[in-house]
Amino acid sequence: MCIATTKDSPWKLNFDGASNAVGNGIGAVLVSPNGDHYPFTCKLDFDCTNNMAEYEACIMRLQAAIERGIKTLKVYGDSALVIYQLRGEWETRDPKLINYRKIVLGLRKEFNDITFNYLPRDENQMVDALATLASMIKANKEEEMRPIQISVYEAPAHCCNIEKEEKDDNPWYQDILRYVRDHKYPEQANENDK
Repeated sequence: MCIATTKDSPWKLNFDGASNAVGNGIGAVLVSPNGDHYPFTCKLDFDCTNNMAEYEACIMRLQAAIERGIKTLKVYGDSALVIYQLRGEWETRDPKLINYRKIVLGLRKEFNDITFNYLPRDENQMVDALATLASMIKANKEEEMRPIQISVYEAPAHCCNIEKEEKDDNPWYQDILRYVRDHKYPEQANENDK
């Protein structure tokens, strides 16, 4: 993935991890200063807790931001435990998380300005969905899936599926006008059309 970077403009990083009975996965989205979204999802093929998955998501995307030369980053996660540990407001007592926190603290030195912010889960839905998808999918290790593109449609598909008509010199309402004036249906009209 090629990302043009603006080194001093603030980027955003939203991350989430998921650990459930089916598996473990992470999701993250890097958002450029001009609003371009770069989603990322990964299945974790090892046993881990939900908090470990959260740290994995954060670390993987911090590394990606560093590789792209991003220097100003606002990081958002919906795990209060992870965010407050990274801000130094809560102690890290779980032995499984101590090394994860050390890695993040080492990576943060690569940024000129980095902040860690708590974001409620309902405001972090995109990365939550990506993490859940990654945790549940049975991925084939031989295949690489291309990035997911998400679009927003504002009208049903059938509204956009209008076939092009043959052009003639009559207005679009010609058949309606003929019916009102002469009480005749077009020749191609079937019973359902009538």
